[in-house]
Parts: sequence; C-alpha cells; structure tokens
Amino acid sequence: MESDIRIDKYLWAIRAFKTRSEAADACKSGKVRVGEDIAKPSREVRIGDIINVRKGAVTLSWCVKHLLHSRVGASLVAEYAEDITPEEERAKLDAPRENIFLHRDRGTGRPTKKDRRTLEKLMSGFDLSD
Repeated sequence: MESDIRIDKYLWAIRAFKTRSEAADACKSGKVRVGEDIAKPSREVRIGDIINVRKGAVTLSWCVKHLLHSRVGASLVAEYAEDITPEEERAKLDAPRENIFLHRDRGTGRPTKKDRRTLEKLMSGFDLSD
C-alpha cells in the first residue's frame, strides 16, 4: 500500500496549482476542502477523498484515484485524480469572457495608461487567480 501524501503536494502534483507554495497558501486561507472539512496544508490525502478547491468564483472538484509523490504531465493527471467538477461551475470560467466586450474605434492607437487602468478596474471583479 502506498503511503499518504500531504494535500498541498498532491494538488501541486495533479496541476491544480502552479507551485506547491500556492497550494499551501490556498489551504491556509480556507479555499481547499476535503469532504466538508477545511484542509490544512499538512492534511494527508487518501484514495477516495473528494477535494474541492475554490478559485475565484469557481469551485473545482477532484476524486483521488491514486496517490503520487511527484508532479506528472497534464495527460497523466486523469490516472491519479478524476475531475468531478459540475458543468455549472465550469460555465462560470467562461462567463466573464462572454459578458465583457470592449470596443475601440479603429485608428485610435494603443490604449493609454488611463485606458489600461480603467480596463484593470473593470476586470478586477472577474479575478480567477485566487
């Protein structure tokens, strides 16, 4: 039987986060749950656990199939974790792109700093990075 693995390392290994420290920070801030419980970074994952990760307005879910101790390629992730995220949650990822349309008149040149700040202020409500 394989030994247990820390949840921050597992989330990094299945590519839920780019770095292990990002995964640990998400755990510390209460964005990661195993079942109904908030998971600390040191919590150990077991086969069959359901992991929910909140990223912005979206809650992604995985079911642990096998344990792994090193990061795997994106094509191999399905062997270790089954993505069970509902379609309604996946639809939230596309919603900001579908609802925002910015129109610039042809020939007005590149956006100015003021235009960029206005755009960043508008887009800050749709931040999916956290």
